[in-house]
Amino acid sequence: MNLVVDIGNTLAKVAIFEADSILFNKRLNSSDLKKEITALHARFGFKNAIVSNVGENQKNIFEALKNVKILFLNHKTPIPFQNNYATPKTLGVDRIALVAAAALLYPNQNCLVIDAGTCITYDFLTQNKIYNGGAISNGLKMRYQALHHYTASLPLLEKSIEFNRNGASTNDAMHLGIEQGVLYEIEGFIDDFRNHYANFIIILTGGDAKHLSKSIKSSIFVRPNFLMRGLSKIVAYNLNL
Repeated sequence: MNLVVDIGNTLAKVAIFEADSILFNKRLNSSDLKKEITALHARFGFKNAIVSNVGENQKNIFEALKNVKILFLNHKTPIPFQNNYATPKTLGVDRIALVAAAALLYPNQNCLVIDAGTCITYDFLTQNKIYNGGAISNGLKMRYQALHHYTASLPLLEKSIEFNRNGASTNDAMHLGIEQGVLYEIEGFIDDFRNHYANFIIILTGGDAKHLSKSIKSSIFVRPNFLMRGLSKIVAYNLNL
């Protein structure tokens, strides 16, 4: 039984895995993480844990855990794929976990993993488990915030797929530019990979995956907990080394 913790840019996520089954899964504020983890340890008695943290160091949160082997994911952690990223120290641990999930859950297949969260990341893994990099762009919320913050009169809107496709008002124009712009971007990346690889599967994950999947034309697999499954797989992979 393993504890999986993902401390992201916006929220923290915790899960308890028993092999490939998720026994517990929750999103919460980082400020509540220490209390939640202590309660989960008392409830489940897990012996292993993995932590993915894209922000500041928060190892003090886990100091109270006794007799638990904790793996803090970084660029030196053994992983089930060949990492050819030119600057491995700067590769986000969230992206490492996503590629690891692709390597172990979709063996011998070319995989494009699209994570639509605070940022949108595109990571491609070849069928030979070789990772050469990917792309990073602004997520939906960041784009809405940027239009509001860097202009004098544009409002702060929430994401929506309900808008006039002609951009007949300021709100509709903003929705059209952001929502359709992201979709064009995603489809553009997919088409670019198709020019280089005849066959590959597309995994869409992250907080905006469900929202975007309704409008994406390409065939995709929507996997909401893909990163967490990747972290769980990395724990198992390291325990078996």
